[in-house]
Amino acid sequence: MKTRKNTALVVGANGVVGNNLIDYLEKMEEWEIIGLSRRANADRANVRFIAVDLLDIADCLKKLGNLDTVTHIYYVAYQDRPTWAELVEPNMKMLSNVLTAVEPVASDLQHISLMQGYKVYGAHLGPFKTPAKESDAGHMPPEFNTSQQQYLEQLQKGKKWTWSAMRPSVVGGTAPNNPMNLAMLIAVYASISKELGIPLRFPGKIGAFQTLMEMTDATLLAKATVWASTNPQAANQAFNINNGDLFRWKELWPKLAAYFDMESADPIPLSLNTMMADKEPLWQKLKEKHLLSYSYDQVSAWPFGDFVFS
Repeated sequence: MKTRKNTALVVGANGVVGNNLIDYLEKMEEWEIIGLSRRANADRANVRFIAVDLLDIADCLKKLGNLDTVTHIYYVAYQDRPTWAELVEPNMKMLSNVLTAVEPVASDLQHISLMQGYKVYGAHLGPFKTPAKESDAGHMPPEFNTSQQQYLEQLQKGKKWTWSAMRPSVVGGTAPNNPMNLAMLIAVYASISKELGIPLRFPGKIGAFQTLMEMTDATLLAKATVWASTNPQAANQAFNINNGDLFRWKELWPKLAAYFDMESADPIPLSLNTMMADKEPLWQKLKEKHLLSYSYDQVSAWPFGDFVFS
């Protein structure tokens, strides 16, 4: 007897989280996968990609309104904005547009998974209680992760499907053409520093250099996300997820420098977004020298680095 397959709709397929989630699902025979992104990707054996503007409700209804076989929605999309308050409107709109288009027609919808982060605990505002617990009290809004979860909880009332919210730390993994990737950010920063003949210096705050840190491997996150979405005991809950090991940048930084065959030196706090703004010509030189294919804007997300290193 042929096993009935689940259909996963991965919203935000080109990001670090979405790319690795699709890779993980693709290894399991019981899944068919639909990936949504702004840029069209080539379809694979069990993966169909749809290019859609998530901020455009008409485009969502047109391209997603017939996805009636979807059983699991994995929402991992994100739109960046200059301020915390400005993040709320576009990120709420994208989630609402997708669910407005898909939820009514997906008659066998079983679960909606929401990707969050430590902003739920106020990590973007300053020091917060650690270890963070899923039951910790909230903080002063606005904060888009919290708004998205509240929206999802209201939408789920009276429905047969369930939801979960995953809360990773800084995620490490690979994703072609996506600059919000800490490993790539460090590599580009180190490569430019090396080309300039200067040592590799930690660019963030001294407190961040010395404090305990944690990260979340993208494959581990994918496994946990699928587990939470397919196990009834995990229904309608949030889950913190990280690697479980701790480190300090001050201990790791010399090792990163050695990896790039560089010297490390004392930290100098600076704004990467400001200091790296004029480095595109230097990247072009590196691109030609090493036969690289990606432009500067495809490999640089300096505001993201400023946030992580602060």
